[in-house]
This record gives sequence, structure tokens and C-alpha cells, in this order.
Amino acid sequence: MSNKIIWADDEIDQLKSHIIFLESRGFEVTPVTNGEDAVSLIKSNLYDIVFLDEQMPGMDGLATLEQIQNVRPLLPVVMITKSEEESIMEDAIGNKIADYLIKPVNPNQILLTIKRILDKKRIQNEKAAQTYLKNFNELSSKLNKQTDWREWIEIYKTLTHWELNLESSDEALQQVLQDQFQQANQAFGKFIRQEYRSWLQRKEDEHPTLSPDLLKRHVFPMLKRNETVVFFLIDCMRYDQWLLFQGMLDDYFTINTDFYYSILPTATPFSRNSIFSGLFPLEIQRRYPGLWEMGQDESSLNRHEEELLKKYLLRSQLSDHVKYEKVIQPEEGNKIADKMSNYTQSRFTTIIYNFVDTLVHSRSDSEVLKQLAPDVSAFRSLTETWFQHSSLFRMFKELAKEDVTVVVSTDHGSVRSMRDTKVFGDKDAATNLRYKYGRNLKAEDSAAIFIDKPHVYQLPVEPPANTYIIAKENYYFVYPNNYKKFQNRYKDTFQHGGASMEEMILPVATLKPRS
Repeated sequence: MSNKIIWADDEIDQLKSHIIFLESRGFEVTPVTNGEDAVSLIKSNLYDIVFLDEQMPGMDGLATLEQIQNVRPLLPVVMITKSEEESIMEDAIGNKIADYLIKPVNPNQILLTIKRILDKKRIQNEKAAQTYLKNFNELSSKLNKQTDWREWIEIYKTLTHWELNLESSDEALQQVLQDQFQQANQAFGKFIRQEYRSWLQRKEDEHPTLSPDLLKRHVFPMLKRNETVVFFLIDCMRYDQWLLFQGMLDDYFTINTDFYYSILPTATPFSRNSIFSGLFPLEIQRRYPGLWEMGQDESSLNRHEEELLKKYLLRSQLSDHVKYEKVIQPEEGNKIADKMSNYTQSRFTTIIYNFVDTLVHSRSDSEVLKQLAPDVSAFRSLTETWFQHSSLFRMFKELAKEDVTVVVSTDHGSVRSMRDTKVFGDKDAATNLRYKYGRNLKAEDSAAIFIDKPHVYQLPVEPPANTYIIAKENYYFVYPNNYKKFQNRYKDTFQHGGASMEEMILPVATLKPRS
């Protein structure tokens, strides 16, 4: 099927040789002499690209462009003009044209412009597919050898970048990548089972940055240099989501992204309390028993973060004067964004933003959201659209005007849970789908990490509970009672608490305003 072009120019007869040239290359060209005819045809026909003369009598090129975009906002338009005036170029570019050409134009120039616009994505996809397949074996070999925590970060980064780059590729290639991602998570689960416990027993400089180390390594050094710091913790944000957010922030900040590992379980009560206290959960329970709670209601288990943070600052010989905000409802975010400059009067501000986590939980319970975001790619796009219109993005844009350092991270990620595995244990065990603590818990060895000595993993238990189990890869736990009901209910939901790359390997970014 040939690409259809509409070309509007009041001197179209003088471009007959150009049109013949394009038709010889397989394009179908519709010539018109004015903007009114162009808009009328575009309303009733589908075209792939528009060539538009800027200086036409009657409705000129810019007026025609505006009407075209009202009718077909995604239709690529190439503006052609004799004028080199900067103001005209800026008006056209400001209206988001696809390209801008100065007369006289030659046929090959037109052809290259068409290919650049219409074939750009296809060429990029083909190149990306070739490069991925070329590197497939190299990446697979890394999964079959002894790999340390630094190499796992690089593997996860590489797979995530391929996931984004191959998003528009054919389904067969995307399936190859998904299979490799699953293979990687299988190997990563074995790696965590073998190595995680030893991290907790080594010296601080002999293991990766873990949740209790996050502020000490990425925020406190700047506070000690008397820099003004705003720390954002975006609950449940994955690395792929951060890459999309970063793309929108690049115009405002220079950004350096590092990584850290969440502790197990990768769930808010454990990981986030650990971040703000600088302690492992068992240490929090022993040192501040009144500030640690265990129970089924996760929303109530992080009520003491601000108090834990202030105690942590004092232990680190820093001022405990910190502005602390937690955004759960949209109106709360808007209020903060409206007065963002006030927050830079304080040396240290912490803002917890809960929306991504809310979206994860909402998708699990809403058939509408499941249809809007049926897979990882669509869910990623949904979070990108939210961020673009969010009060959080507005906060960043306001901070870009200030003399401030912004640090952005998360407490854990999430994984698309596709495989169920039966769990056996006491009826009072925790209800979470990716981790559980209780009495004498059991599950398939291939699907879970079993912890029979929680204190060795710096995890508290309250009798009669005596064990934890952590789901690996993309498994989720289901009890034998009403098995089919809960198997179907929770399949293909995003969950957290387990041991996967998406949940454990997390971005921590430092942003400096470009201005």
C-alpha cells in the first residue's frame, strides 16, 4: 500500500516534476492550490503526510496548519517557505510541525524528508531489533555465570532499555525479550537466595547500598555541605517508569541516576521505615519498640516515618529541622506545588508521593484499569501520562527555578504477577501476595525464598509467627482454600514484596537545576 501525500502550494504547477518524481517512487500525491482545499480533503480522506506552502493567498500556511491540526492532530506537516525570517520559523515550529524546508527544494530533498518522517520509527525499530539479537547471546551468557550485585544492576538496566526500545517491534521479538527477562529474574532469585543474607553480615563498604543506607549515602553528604536538599520518595516506582519521568525532566535538570537495592520484603512497611530510620526492621523494633508495628493494615504501619527520620538525623549529627510531607490525595499535591518555593527556605525537605503505588493497587481491583493497561508497556504509558499532568511534575518545574539539589528515589518497585504457587501455613499469616510471615509457612522451593531464622535477616516476628516466605520471579501466593477463586482474581496484577529485579533494583537520582 503506497503512502498518500497531499501538497498545498499556490504555484503547484511549477512542482509537477517533483510530483512525478515522488509518484515514480511509489507515493500517491494529491496536489492542491490553496489551504481551504487542503483542509477539506484532509477532513474526508486519510493522508500520511502534508507538504504546505507557508505563503499562499487567502488562508496562508500557518492558518491552514492550525485547521489541519484541529482535524488531524497527529498528521505530520512539513512547512515550505521562501522566507528565512526567524519569527515565521518559530511560529511554525511552535505549532509542532514535523519539518521545515526553505525554497527552492529539490526532489531528493523532499524524498529524504518523507523517509525521515514516515520511515524513522521503522528504521529505528529494525536497527534496535538487529542490535538486540546480536547481543542476545552475550546477555544470556551473563545469566549463566557467577554474577555480582554490580553486574545485576547492569543486566537489569540493559533489559529495561531493550524493553523500551523494542516496544513497537513485532510480537515475536517482544516475546523473545520477555522470555529473556524471565530467565534473568529466575537467575536473580537464585542470586538473592545465595547472597542477600551475607550482605547483612558484611561491612558497609562490602555490600550494595541497601534501604537503610540510602539517605546516608545520597542525601546526608549534601546536608553536611550545607546544600539545600529536597528528597522525593515516589512510592512503588520502577526503573522503567523513572526513565520516562526523566525524559520529561531533562529540559529542567542535569540528572545523574545511580541504583540501590531494597531490603526484603520489598514492601512499604519494611523498606520505607528502613529508609527513614537508617535501620533494618529488627533494629527499629529493638531500638524504638513504640515506633514499630506489625499487622495486616499496611496503611497504618508507616505512621512514624517523620519521627524516625528526625531521630536518624540527630544520630547522624545533623539538624532534625526537616519539612516532611506525604501526598496521598491530588489536592494535597496541588497545595504543595502552589507554594513550592517556600520549601526551599528549609535546608531539608522530604516529600513522599504515593500515587504510583495507588495506581498499582487500583489496577488490581479495577477491570477498567486492567483494560486501559493490559500489560507492562501500557501500564508504563499510563504512569507517564499521569506524571505529565501531575502536581509532582509541577513541583519539579518549580524547583528547577531554585538553588536546590533534588534527590529522587523509591522504596520498592512492582512486578507483574503471572504465576500462582500454593502456600501452606497458619490462618493468621500475613495476607500479602508476594511475601508472608506467620507460623510454619511452606511453599514450593522453586517459587520462594524461605526464612526460618528471621533475626538473621534483620526481620522481626511476633509470636506465634516464626517464619517468612518471599516470592521470587513473578509468582504470587495463594492458599489452598478457595484456590481457583483467588488464583483468577490476582493473576496479572502488579504486586510488590518479593525478590525480583523490578522490585529490588531501584533508581536513586540526583538532579541539579539547569538554570
